[in-house]
Amino acid sequence: MQRFDNSPETALAWHRKGIGAALATVVETWGSAPRRVGAQLVIGGDGRIEGSVSGGCVEGAVIVEALEAIEEGDARLLEFGVSDEDAFAVGLACGGTIRVLVEPVGPVLPEAMLADLVSARKTREALAYEVNMETGHRALKRGAYPDRMRMDRSGFEEDAQTFVAVHNPPLRLIVVGAVHIAQALVPMARIAGYDPVIIDPREAFASQARFPGEKILTDWPDEAVAQLGLDPRTALVLLTHDPKLDDPALAAALKADVFYIGALGSTRTHAKRVERMTQAGFTPEQIGRIHGPIGLDIGAAGPSEIAVAILAQMTAVLRGKA
Repeated sequence: MQRFDNSPETALAWHRKGIGAALATVVETWGSAPRRVGAQLVIGGDGRIEGSVSGGCVEGAVIVEALEAIEEGDARLLEFGVSDEDAFAVGLACGGTIRVLVEPVGPVLPEAMLADLVSARKTREALAYEVNMETGHRALKRGAYPDRMRMDRSGFEEDAQTFVAVHNPPLRLIVVGAVHIAQALVPMARIAGYDPVIIDPREAFASQARFPGEKILTDWPDEAVAQLGLDPRTALVLLTHDPKLDDPALAAALKADVFYIGALGSTRTHAKRVERMTQAGFTPEQIGRIHGPIGLDIGAAGPSEIAVAILAQMTAVLRGKA
């Protein structure tokens, strides 16, 4: 189940096919809105759609407005109240209000800018899309809005005019060790929106029979990690207990800017790990990034509960709560 929103890619493809396209983006919400700020719906000039801005509550009205916007070549800022009855129909206890920005590709959202955004997303480069609601100025920003990018939080700036849409790469989980804990962790992480990859040169462990449909690399961990690349949207989890397998990937992660590093093992095992990394030349600050023993202390027993503890700790670190 891939949770990455491909609306920009779809909008660019439809525009280039001559169908016409508009991007509708949730820019603000109040109450129990069905989708978070930054959620997108792409509308084709022939009425086709992909994505969602409200889970079905207001899509019909947005499509009508988007088709008119494509025809007239203008941007539109729409506001909708979601009734309690409509909200309940999509699984919410109560309604809310959402504002949606509709931008036709070409006359409002330049094709070149959208192509730049799509290209950056393909190479896992984080970008912020900035639009001023009053002036209509639009820009892609690299290296800007670090707090928003870290928290993956789109929204208005303090001036209440500048909307910033965060376009981060998909979250990725690299698991070294195709062990029983990984069999529980990988499907949980996928549900939580991660794109998991399993690394283990031991083919008896790293098999499609044990991990059906998942991406598995049987290269040596340092080679596999170098092939995948490491970035701030990546979590690395080490589960083998074997320094020959764990340490090469760990060393690569300590040199990179991954957001989470976790390593299985007891306190004694982790102390030996720290000693090895110190001897390898890593600083106490670098080594301090390792979460070991891995996972939140919830008294987990058994592979599934340990996986819950790991995923909970990853979430806490990602959201700045650890």
